[in-house]
Amino acid sequence: MRDTAAMIAGMAPVADGATWHFCTTTDTELAARARPKALASFAEAEGTSLILTEAEASALGFATDLPMARITLTVHSALDGVGLTAAVATALAGEGIPCNMVAGYHHDHVFVPVAQAPRALEVLRRLARGEMDG
Repeated sequence: MRDTAAMIAGMAPVADGATWHFCTTTDTELAARARPKALASFAEAEGTSLILTEAEASALGFATDLPMARITLTVHSALDGVGLTAAVATALAGEGIPCNMVAGYHHDHVFVPVAQAPRALEVLRRLARGEMDG
């Protein structure tokens, strides 16, 4: 789906209930051990970024001071679709909720601080119903 309005209206945001952490390391051996356990990883010039569950992050010795919740938008958005990420980020920012967007092949995922996840879900559902500008 590429149409912005259709993507927004088609969102059915769902939280997975897990607690996630964005972690980073320059230790290539640690990165190699962590990568198979990660939801996602990304190589950056400064090190390897990993998204790990709280249990995995703790077990591997990563800091767990910013627990995040994952909300999957559950709309099949095209990789070349325009506007969904901007609408979601704008709606959340308007409510003072920070977010980190991660796009998979099939869905977009929004990571928000755990304490703000219920409010973020409410905002995203209102956005999908057309009750607010995105």
